[in-house]
Amino acid sequence: MNSLIVAILLLALLSLAYRVGVSRARAVAGPARRSMHSRPSYHGLMVALWCLLPAVAVLLLWAGFSGDITRGYLLSQLPAAIVDGDPAALRDALQRIEQIASGFGVIGEVKDYEAAASAALAQFRTLTFWSAVTLAAVVGVSGLGLMARRVSPRLRARNEFEAAVRVLLVLCSAIAIMTTVGIVASLLSEALRFFTFVHPADFFFGTVWNPGFSTSGGATGQYGLLPLLWGTVMISAIAMLVAIPVGLLSAIYMAEYASPAVRATAKPVIEILAGIPSVIYGVFALVTLGPLLHTLGGYVGIDIRATSALTAGIAMGLMIVPFVSSLSDDIITQVPRALRDGSLGIGATKSETIRRVVLPAALPGIVGAFMLAVSKAFGETMIVVLAAGNAPILRLNPFDSASTVTVSIVNQLTGDTNFASPQALVAFALGLTLFVMTLVLNVIALYVVRKYREQYE
Repeated sequence: MNSLIVAILLLALLSLAYRVGVSRARAVAGPARRSMHSRPSYHGLMVALWCLLPAVAVLLLWAGFSGDITRGYLLSQLPAAIVDGDPAALRDALQRIEQIASGFGVIGEVKDYEAAASAALAQFRTLTFWSAVTLAAVVGVSGLGLMARRVSPRLRARNEFEAAVRVLLVLCSAIAIMTTVGIVASLLSEALRFFTFVHPADFFFGTVWNPGFSTSGGATGQYGLLPLLWGTVMISAIAMLVAIPVGLLSAIYMAEYASPAVRATAKPVIEILAGIPSVIYGVFALVTLGPLLHTLGGYVGIDIRATSALTAGIAMGLMIVPFVSSLSDDIITQVPRALRDGSLGIGATKSETIRRVVLPAALPGIVGAFMLAVSKAFGETMIVVLAAGNAPILRLNPFDSASTVTVSIVNQLTGDTNFASPQALVAFALGLTLFVMTLVLNVIALYVVRKYREQYE
């Protein structure tokens, strides 16, 4: 409810400020249509911007400090014996009061001080919220008035607005970069803590994955990465053997051979497959594909487990086919028609034109699509959980069960786990390894794209 009120307030301020700015600009121009540096719409956008920014700043400050202020007020409503007593008891008391104030039920009888504190807390939250909303509205209207007074024929509203948009774009780019840096820093810091328990050589070159769980926080069991790494590579390779030929050939057919009617039907159907959740593919592999492969293997004398690396790889490949097909099709259709006409004009057949002209010209984009597919295969979890058998054992047979890095991350972080123990910290080491693998793939793809783009542009 609070979020809806804030959204309505900001939209109302934005709409009001824009209309005031446009009206003010037209009034300044007058019936004689005096020459204005910027169009009225830019003046309206500038007034809206200077109305919105102060209001948003007030609401952000309220969101950032309201929690600490509310906690301080709530502590002042509790008896001194509870505030100065056991921290665990204080935490439980605060949680119970929060639940009572929010309208949720609690176990046991509600004490008098809990009822009084919850009522005071509800009133305090209502008062602070409406105070923040009122202050945001006042500050926003003040900004509206000040900016509206600046409207004049010589005001470079367009330049100022475009500069503000440029700053906004820079901030958004900085947020994306800092998010990536934060992810890497958090993974690296926790992985370094893990390596204080387990030697890096034992982790990166170990051949046995058998982490033990202990309450003492010590490193028990074995943390060899190679079984998980090999399972990830093997299942991803099987997926690519399915996804790349099927996806690329279907893209070539739709881009070069299919009639407009067939393309208009087939392309949306293939893209619908990309919207199916991965858990559905996992259930399909567990219930249908795995038993089918096991039966077919029995006919030819091969023991294929229903839950195996082959089952998970084929299911994952089917899931990735739409990504490869759709991206490759879009890239192939962007190849200039003049290249095809020139090849056909010198006597090449259609298939020769595709092999020697179209595909080389589209190679950078196709490689990018392949790398995206490989990265998706490396990060897939649900299909492997359901269809691979979750057996972190180093073996080359794709017909046996296997496990991957992502599945082990889920296993290590699931349940009642002490996050300061190596049993949980190993998940960050696994995540950092997966991040580095994906980064290497992206660097390789970037190298290939740059190399062949220089050749064909």
